[in-house]
Amino acid sequence: MKNILLTGGAGYIGSHVANYLLDRGLKVTIIDNLSTGHKKLIPKKVKFYNCDIANTKKVAEIIKKNSFDVVMHFAGVIRVDESIKNPEKYNFINYEKGKIFLNTCFENNLNKVIFSSTASVYGNSTNKKVSENSKLKPINPYAKSKLKIENFLIKNSKLKKFKYIILRYFNVAGADKKLRTGLISKSSTNLIKVICEVAIGKRKKFKINGNNYDTKDGTPIRDFIHVTDLAEIHYLCTKYLINKNKSNIFNCGYGVGYSVKEVLSNINNLIANKIPIIYGKRRLNDIASSISNTKKFNTCFKWSAKNNSLKNILKSSLQWEKKQYKLTNKKNKFKIFL
Repeated sequence: MKNILLTGGAGYIGSHVANYLLDRGLKVTIIDNLSTGHKKLIPKKVKFYNCDIANTKKVAEIIKKNSFDVVMHFAGVIRVDESIKNPEKYNFINYEKGKIFLNTCFENNLNKVIFSSTASVYGNSTNKKVSENSKLKPINPYAKSKLKIENFLIKNSKLKKFKYIILRYFNVAGADKKLRTGLISKSSTNLIKVICEVAIGKRKKFKINGNNYDTKDGTPIRDFIHVTDLAEIHYLCTKYLINKNKSNIFNCGYGVGYSVKEVLSNINNLIANKIPIIYGKRRLNDIASSISNTKKFNTCFKWSAKNNSLKNILKSSLQWEKKQYKLTNKKNKFKIFL
């Protein structure tokens, strides 16, 4: 039975991956200081330590007490808008603390790491679809902090004798099929979550930030990946690291782009009360189009996604929001057309 150390397991993606690994018979230990995570998302079957990743003494003790095969590093802050207002915070938490944590792992012979990165390291790429060897031009402090950890891993892997897999996520959405975990946030900027909150009545309106982008309908285009497929990618990469002991970098997406207007149109097909379109100003440093070239991962693992339907992503997201806010169809006139 393989044993995985996972940081940020009280968060959206971390908790989902933890459940996925447990479902497949792996042992999971979670480190999370609950600064942005939610304890109720942590699976009951894991070992949980309420601990900051930069607490070198406690982290070293945790590693020494266990025999971990792989560490998955999800912990960090992720809001692009906040990173622009407070770049120092993002550099400190994502890069400086991340570097301290990873060094603690390597010093204690935990030498296989899967790092949670982002497609935003590509910035406003001129490529229609970005591949792993596309030019890296991050345009916000969040993306820059992630790229700095990527570079740290690449630069130090031979010197410190560890292996890594860097996973560059495109837009992660959806919820667990059993609704054990999903996205929780007091003020989310995640497109699909915001639209779902409007659909169930938690928010009053949905505003599209800008309609003058150089895209087919003027609104930004994104490649969405279901969180369950992303969890499977982590599982496959765990086996890859253990069996092949090779470092690598992979995009995590479907290679299909949807505009904001298309997402809104698709969700209106799933709900009774249609969401009207309201336009606002463009967001600072927003990327016009971000679509993944998925050839490298799909070829390496002979993988095909199991949940690559926008309808399925939206449906599971709506069901999660409905469960979270305990809304009844009668009271809120909310209905998903299943």
